Amino acid sequence: MAKFLAELLGCTLPGKGASPTLESKSHSRAGLKSSTKQKTTVFSTLGSEKSLSDCRKEQQWKPSMYSSITPVCFTSPLIEKPIDTESMPQTPPFSAMFDSSGYNRNLYQSAEDSCGGLYYHDNNLLSGSLEALIQHLVPNVDYYPDRTYIFTFLLSSRLFMHPYELMAKVCHLCVEHQRLNDPNSDKNQIRKIAPKILQLLTEWTETFPYDFRDERMMRNLKDLAHRIASGEETYRKNVQQMIQCLIRKLAALSQYEEVLAKISSTSTDRLTVIRTKPQSIQRDIITVCSDPYTLAQQLTHIELERLNYIGPEEFVQAFVQKDPLDNDKSCYSERKKTRNLEAYVEWFNRLSYLVATEICMPVKKKHRARMIEYFIDVARECFNIGNFNSLMAIISGMNMSPVSRLKKTWAKVKTAKFDVLEHQMDPSSNFCNYRTALRGAAQRSLTAHSSREKIVIPFFSLLIKDIYFLNEGCANRLPNGHVNFEKFWELAKQVSEFMTWKQVECPFERDRKILQYLLTVPVFSEDSLYLASYESEGPENHIEKDRWKSLRSSLLGRV
Repeated sequence: MAKFLAELLGCTLPGKGASPTLESKSHSRAGLKSSTKQKTTVFSTLGSEKSLSDCRKEQQWKPSMYSSITPVCFTSPLIEKPIDTESMPQTPPFSAMFDSSGYNRNLYQSAEDSCGGLYYHDNNLLSGSLEALIQHLVPNVDYYPDRTYIFTFLLSSRLFMHPYELMAKVCHLCVEHQRLNDPNSDKNQIRKIAPKILQLLTEWTETFPYDFRDERMMRNLKDLAHRIASGEETYRKNVQQMIQCLIRKLAALSQYEEVLAKISSTSTDRLTVIRTKPQSIQRDIITVCSDPYTLAQQLTHIELERLNYIGPEEFVQAFVQKDPLDNDKSCYSERKKTRNLEAYVEWFNRLSYLVATEICMPVKKKHRARMIEYFIDVARECFNIGNFNSLMAIISGMNMSPVSRLKKTWAKVKTAKFDVLEHQMDPSSNFCNYRTALRGAAQRSLTAHSSREKIVIPFFSLLIKDIYFLNEGCANRLPNGHVNFEKFWELAKQVSEFMTWKQVECPFERDRKILQYLLTVPVFSEDSLYLASYESEGPENHIEKDRWKSLRSSLLGRV
């Protein structure tokens, strides 16, 4: 995981002539022309944004850096029994949870909170001891935690303790404080608190279901749920629904992981396939899908499906370090339960290599030029859809050195549209143009009248870098040992925005033939790409000639 993170954080969009890897660094866009100063007006311009890396220079994080967003929406509660609104504080709609300042302004404070280890300023929770924050998570007869607090604390608490440890503490507080294990306890009081505890468990299982891959988590969940449901048929039914829904989600994840493993195990180098199969019957992407718009739609299907399986906790787990107040262990010394985040980055790399492979494979120059123009059109449609991750992968593939060196091929390409796309995804000024387009897409999603307009698929590697620098911008704990909760409001805000985007259902019709090709067709390795490039347009200097001879010797068995 550390190696993956180091490579990911070192990446920017490869410039022309870069090595064909996502992790390549680029300092300037050699291919940009003066004509590319024009801007595409597909999305509205909403102003500039401060560089995230600047925050590393500041002692305190500035919450106003980001515009207001629509956080993740939980599904409706499973509780069927009506709840007295006077006994259970009503949380605001999730769409209004985070305001423009980045943290919640509608926390419900009990008398204990004001003097129980939690620090507020202007009614905003800024810090607190870990124990006080845990107690603030647990409902009682007169109190239910705000949904923003639940999401933020469940997300950030894993920086300090394992989820199963938190679950054990929550169960202990619920059982002891509410006397759920006391046969002589007041049944009316249990009826008041049980729906709230069940609601907390429901929100946890719906938003962070992968936590429950840990048997210790599932055991504590079932134990507490059993205590709530004993003697009440309505609660028993709700508990069953909650657990069944959780099991379905975990089963879907397992099935998805099996599919990914199967795809990975069957991947081979395209050169090997070509050597065993006559070139005349080799298919290319245009023969499978001649319409660029259709291909952009199918890419969006893949993107949204893979995004959907990424849990919010994976962003935090990627950056977990040793807690300075924990002398024994790192919070995630144990193996991670999922690797959906890494799998999604691997998809980006595959798409980049696929684009480069399809361009380098044709023998004739006019066919290579046609393929480049085809992918330019696909990239433009991805931009219009709001699929920025596929757009960036396509541009990255076309900027790989084996492709960019094909000067005779590029001379036959009408590059005006490509120049505009490169300008939109220009990494200078911390991807300022891209961020403007992303905000436009996000704004369009907020006011969307159709599922087509709701699609926002961010350039994922940059999203990871943003969250990383937010996490590095200030300490998790304050000098007095309190948890710096103001920081975690910001972290939750960014992750919840992503959670909203990933829940959008793809409105386009699936084409299994195209999807199968995109996911399973063999692609060239880096060496095979260079060899195909040299075979198409010969080496131009001694370095390229030596490399060509070496590649022919190693890959083709001849000099």
